[in-house]
Amino acid sequence: MAKHRRLSSRRGSPSPARPARTRLPARSAVPARAGRSRVPHAERSSDAHTEAVRAYEHGVGALQQRDYGRAAQLLESVILRYPDEKELHERVRLYLNVCHRQVAPPDRTPQTTQERVYAATLALNAGAYENGLVHLRLALQAEPSNDHVHYMLGVLHALRRDFASSLSHLQRAVELNPENRFLAHQDADLAGLREADPSFRTIIDGAVTARHERRDAHRPRAAR
Repeated sequence: MAKHRRLSSRRGSPSPARPARTRLPARSAVPARAGRSRVPHAERSSDAHTEAVRAYEHGVGALQQRDYGRAAQLLESVILRYPDEKELHERVRLYLNVCHRQVAPPDRTPQTTQERVYAATLALNAGAYENGLVHLRLALQAEPSNDHVHYMLGVLHALRRDFASSLSHLQRAVELNPENRFLAHQDADLAGLREADPSFRTIIDGAVTARHERRDAHRPRAAR
């Protein structure tokens, strides 16, 4: 009976080692998984920053070499591919503005009277009379006494069949420079005007006479 009681007491007593062995793996598994998920994320953040800085430096290098197209492409990639690099984006945008100014097409709008007359000539040759008229009116506003501008306006209005305006500008062109009379008599673009208005020659030739009369009127008496 004594033996039976001792055996019963050993079998009925809990074993302290087994629960410890079964719980330890479960406790150690949680930090192991958490550690594996955090480290790659930190590595990816560091790698992304390094790549962003490298792309930025390459972009600045291309800008210094005046390769503005490639520089803009590299700098824009920093903003598009690395949205978290906010501080770097500020510097990127400064250099992007430089790139965009350099690669933008130059302003082709005529600025001087000579450029406007040239643009009007191209427009006339292309049949774009209204466009040419805009350029010549601006040129005339800048230089009202430019005989070439008046002559070109005379030609343009003749092509537009506005013969009254054409004669007015041609007359003024000859008054300012008598050599325009010979051009007007021979210019093929004025053929329609010469045929439509029989007074063409009289008006053009009379402009030279009027110019001489005004010049004589302003000449000092002692010099006459």
